[in-house]
Amino acid sequence: MPNLDQQLRFAPVSRVRAYERVVEQIEAAVLDGRLRPGEHLPSERELMVQFDVGRSTIREALRVLQSNGLVRSRAGDPRGPQVQPVSSGALEKSMTMLARASALSLTELVQFRMLLEGSANQLAARLRTPEQLAEMEAALEVMRAALDEGFAEFSRADVAFHETVAKATGNTLIQICGAVVRDVVVSLIEDKIAHAPDSRALMQTSLQHHANVLDAVRDGDGDRAASLARQSLYDYYAEYVPEDERAKLLPLLRS
Repeated sequence: MPNLDQQLRFAPVSRVRAYERVVEQIEAAVLDGRLRPGEHLPSERELMVQFDVGRSTIREALRVLQSNGLVRSRAGDPRGPQVQPVSSGALEKSMTMLARASALSLTELVQFRMLLEGSANQLAARLRTPEQLAEMEAALEVMRAALDEGFAEFSRADVAFHETVAKATGNTLIQICGAVVRDVVVSLIEDKIAHAPDSRALMQTSLQHHANVLDAVRDGDGDRAASLARQSLYDYYAEYVPEDERAKLLPLLRS
């Protein structure tokens, strides 16, 4: 029997770079509240002393932190980089890169969108305010008016409707994830849809679906609103998904 040395081989690993440890500590201080938005980091020289590293390490760490939106440096400001409020921008950027990666198939993206928008509709039906319901009604009217303006205008109105529904959930992650996945899925097939033999019929079908969703949200029927979202997305996108992968979407129609 081969010994362990013969069975197992590990690849060499690179040493952790010092600037990454600097980034980790400053990020932790921001996220746990020890560094608050508007406050300034110590000067570059003081950071060198505290971290016991060279100037190039500190500058690389600050470059990464600024790229991630956690700090902002102003030329000539002697107080050091300023801590910025934590925003959703970095998350949205990372999710967009992941969603557009070739490793993710259209099937996976449509499947995730069915899950996400079903949940968004369900929450919106149960949590929406009268003001948010009025926003959805107004967005639907814009969609109806856009029928005669062409697919591009209709698509923009469609997105606005989904945004109002996502906003009604009160959940920032649902809003970000929904926007990212929706944009990527549409971009993958928008040319096919725009040049469909009867794009107006597609728009009219979509408009009716949104009207049905609005009725369910108005009635507070979360289960129906969720089911409508999943079924409509399947009907709209299934033909663009490889036939041998469509079965992966079907369980979402039965839940």
